[in-house]
Amino acid sequence: MRSRDGDSYILFRLCTIVFFFLSSSLQSDEYYISYKYVVKDAILYNESLLVSPAMTKCYGETYSPIVLKNENYKNLKQVISNNSEEFIDYLHKLGLQVSHRSKTINSQNTSTTTLTLKTKCFKVDFNDNFAKLAPLK
Repeated sequence: MRSRDGDSYILFRLCTIVFFFLSSSLQSDEYYISYKYVVKDAILYNESLLVSPAMTKCYGETYSPIVLKNENYKNLKQVISNNSEEFIDYLHKLGLQVSHRSKTINSQNTSTTTLTLKTKCFKVDFNDNFAKLAPLK
């Protein structure tokens, strides 16, 4: 016959194991994302989206998350490319830095406009059907 303290210890160990399993499976991944969109003379010149897993922990509070459809991918770049229009619209709402240059030489006007999202850390939660991305402040 077991003592009451032995049962409490077993229950405590079981709860610890379950908590560890749930917390490790619910942890989100962190990624650095940057975006650049360049237009020269009203024609798209370059568009680049860089996605990189964070090697160190990012700190801060999440805000303004977006939920993208996910077809059971664990690759964030694949999820974003499958939902590219929705994600680019989301980046525009987050706020992009705008730079514009214009010059006229011999009555020829040329202009370059650059939209940039500086590298920002995002927490990403993958699900079978969705991926939730939330930037950190």
